[in-house]
Amino acid sequence: MIFTLGINHHSAPLAIRERVAFGGEKLPHALADLMRSQPVKEVAILSTCNRTEIYCAAETPEAVVDWLSRYHQVAHGELAPYLYTHDQPAAIRHAFRVASGLDSMVIGEPQILGQMKDAVRAAEQSGTLGAQLHKLFQRSFSVAKEVRSTTAIGANIVSMAAAAVHLAERIFESIEEQHIIFIGAGEMIELCAAHFCARQPKGVTIANRTLERGRGLAERYQGTAIRLDDLAEHLARHDIVVSCTAAPLPIIGLGMVERAVKARRHRPMFMVDLAVPRDIEQEVGDLDDVFLYTVDDLAQVVESGLESRQAAVIEAEAIINHRVEDFLGWLSARDTVPVIRSLRDSAERMRRHELEHAMKLLARGEAPEKVVEQLSQRLTNKFLHAPTQTLNLAEGGDRSALQLAASRLFHLHPGD
Repeated sequence: MIFTLGINHHSAPLAIRERVAFGGEKLPHALADLMRSQPVKEVAILSTCNRTEIYCAAETPEAVVDWLSRYHQVAHGELAPYLYTHDQPAAIRHAFRVASGLDSMVIGEPQILGQMKDAVRAAEQSGTLGAQLHKLFQRSFSVAKEVRSTTAIGANIVSMAAAAVHLAERIFESIEEQHIIFIGAGEMIELCAAHFCARQPKGVTIANRTLERGRGLAERYQGTAIRLDDLAEHLARHDIVVSCTAAPLPIIGLGMVERAVKARRHRPMFMVDLAVPRDIEQEVGDLDDVFLYTVDDLAQVVESGLESRQAAVIEAEAIINHRVEDFLGWLSARDTVPVIRSLRDSAERMRRHELEHAMKLLARGEAPEKVVEQLSQRLTNKFLHAPTQTLNLAEGGDRSALQLAASRLFHLHPGD
């Protein structure tokens, strides 16, 4: 069966989510370790700032839960209250809702679809994606496209980046007068840079481990690029700090920010940490002159646009329910494939055997008409022998069920 298990922003706080997150570089090892150590036939892992989910084809999900706890060294009892598990058909519906943006912090946001495609690509490259999950994700992408093209789910969307700008404008009268530093150069930072730079800030800096990639983004907004290792000496010059890297541990500590605040003579500093695990130590938020927001803090801002999208959500859920039934039909059809194949193989063996017998009779000079008549009779008798015998030997409820099945399989009308 297909199972989905994990935690997300609905079920778990950031402090728990960051402990079970998978960085991009960890995924191949994690996928291989799960396949090797647990009884799963297929698996893909989706890990974002808002969720860590494992999609798998397995007998039961319990072993996967144990693996997740052990892999991240989080006690099972500590993780269990926040964990959800879906089996068919709930797992299928969940995948469709996630891909369509219905399960996101920002309803209808399109970024999750790209993140899901990255997760599928990683599973394909690791050799852990089989026929069932491949079909599930391809259907998920198709459903997401249908939802986005036939409903207003993406209209007037409030993104994380837009929410960050909104919060910054509560602290500063005008972003035009501020210096901004973006830490990282991934997709989320690119989105934030586009939103903040639309306000034409006084200065823009990109801090990244790879200076070349940082320069590419900085040039787009007439900014400068620095190495992440040099962040401490540049931090004090910036009023707004937006960070989103894949670092496993915080890269901005309390001491670094305390020194920056002192150098700024206690002018306010606005900081947004969009990373999971967090890039900025939690204690930084306790400083008097620092306004620190995490992904969970942005939730209240993005919630404001939810009501206007409720009608679209209802339409999208109807589409998803219909597509779930379609997918369940596909899964059921897969269950019958071995039986159909066996039935055809059996019929083919009978056909070949009777054909060889008929050819021998013709070679001995038997009349063709007689041989063809005998061939048709022998084939009919062989094809019908097993079902006829089974019907004759059946008793009680089994006989009624078999009679009904035979009528449906062979389009019979016994009463006519």
